Amino acid sequence: MTPSLDLLGQLLGLAEQTAKAAGELISNRPKKFELDQKSGVFDFATQMDLASEALIIEKISKARPNDGFLGEEGSSKESTSGFTWVIDPIDGTVNYLYGLPGWCVSIAVRDEKEFVAGVVYSPATNSLWKASKGGGAFLNDEKISCNDPVALNRALIGTGFAYDVARREEQARIVSNLLPKIRDLRRLGACAVDISLVASGALDGYFEAGVNEWDYAAAGLIAREAGALLTLREGVWGDKRLMVICSSPSLHSELLAALDPA
Repeated sequence: MTPSLDLLGQLLGLAEQTAKAAGELISNRPKKFELDQKSGVFDFATQMDLASEALIIEKISKARPNDGFLGEEGSSKESTSGFTWVIDPIDGTVNYLYGLPGWCVSIAVRDEKEFVAGVVYSPATNSLWKASKGGGAFLNDEKISCNDPVALNRALIGTGFAYDVARREEQARIVSNLLPKIRDLRRLGACAVDISLVASGALDGYFEAGVNEWDYAAAGLIAREAGALLTLREGVWGDKRLMVICSSPSLHSELLAALDPA
């Protein structure tokens, strides 16, 4: 049973307030890192990831102490209320390190069946996408919808790459096969932002292999509420992580076929 409109509003409001607070916290970063000192740079990023996740969990737990949560940085708690929060405290960490705009805070909440509210907040671009189940999708409080119809040969597609070299070789094969079939390709650096860009029409489609639930949780709901379709393919590279494919309805079957490993 879908939560009431009042409860959905409360959940979405809590997600939005918390994402903004986390965004303010992690926006306090040095203007420039000495990138040749890699260990120190990545230590700082890890600290900010942990601090952001701790802040998010503290705020949510204070407002809803019986809810569960699952965080990218390892936080986990079983729910006794039927609601679980799925958190990515900094999606796009490399962008964050280099001062590029494509990073965000992603917060979603699901009941026992599906995600019901979600927020993706990009402080560097002052962009806040949000959605609740059945309530539509919004960017900075303006209702949004995906681009539709779009043909594959006119589609601007986003993607992401793995850290593992062997997996990048497979991704290169996929990209090489896809490029002649589309308008162009973009690699912006944060799964949650890229799926949200599909929702608001700045990309026509997006795919990435090797994602986890916190990468697409909030953005997937936002995209669906904006009229897009989202498919999760299991068993990519033989592990438990997924390939996510998101696009408008008219494009989806063509994009799925173009990404078919067969």
